[in-house]
Amino acid sequence: MATYKLTLGYDGTDFNGWQAQPGQRTVQGVLQEAWREITGETVRVTATSRTDAGVHALGQVVGIDSQSRLTAEKLLGGLNAKLPEDVVLHSVKATREGFHATRDAVGKRYRYQIHSGRQRPLFDRRYVWHVFQELDAEAMHQAAQYWVGKHDFASFQSTGSPRENTVRTITSIDVLRGEQPEQIWIEVEGDGFLYNMVRSIVGTLIQVGLGNRAPLWAADVLAALDRRAAGQTAPAQGLQLLWVKLSALK
Repeated sequence: MATYKLTLGYDGTDFNGWQAQPGQRTVQGVLQEAWREITGETVRVTATSRTDAGVHALGQVVGIDSQSRLTAEKLLGGLNAKLPEDVVLHSVKATREGFHATRDAVGKRYRYQIHSGRQRPLFDRRYVWHVFQELDAEAMHQAAQYWVGKHDFASFQSTGSPRENTVRTITSIDVLRGEQPEQIWIEVEGDGFLYNMVRSIVGTLIQVGLGNRAPLWAADVLAALDRRAAGQTAPAQGLQLLWVKLSALK
């Protein structure tokens, strides 16, 4: 039995999320089917992040235990030949026994993309949230700094997947201007995230960017430990999983 670490990217628009579901097109489902076609094995892969419907990934990491005799190079080529055009496998590497993509993830970085202004986007419309008003990116960045560090993020957890422990460590939140003046990117890095946490962070920062709230309000939202205190959950299509940091691998 060999264990493999796979790194892949996907356009989440036409997927009903990561997790395999009967009768639904999911990233896990198409990956497992491609693996079966190449190796003849029926496997269940583990992922570092179970992304929701419409969420994209550039650097998703998954783990597979396999008895296949195919080399990692042949697996990479064969899987990319079988996967649909909205999924690409970047690498396949043999790794240590016992590797688990979910448990061994010690950090993740997400990017949320916003298109700000009256003119709606055309080519990027499936990958951004279009906010019609201009946004104050500097005020948004200032507000976000209140959330950096180890805190209880109960105010940013959507219902549907409650966790007993809502304490997480956020190492950085950066609100950046993109290549075009209407582009705003919010990048969030941390050791783990609650359900819809990044999208809730974005929806809260939008209120500051619009001038509806002062940056200091962000501290009040955090202290409330109540989802009703925060802003809306931002739409899925603006969110991308950029990369995952794993514990040391042999």
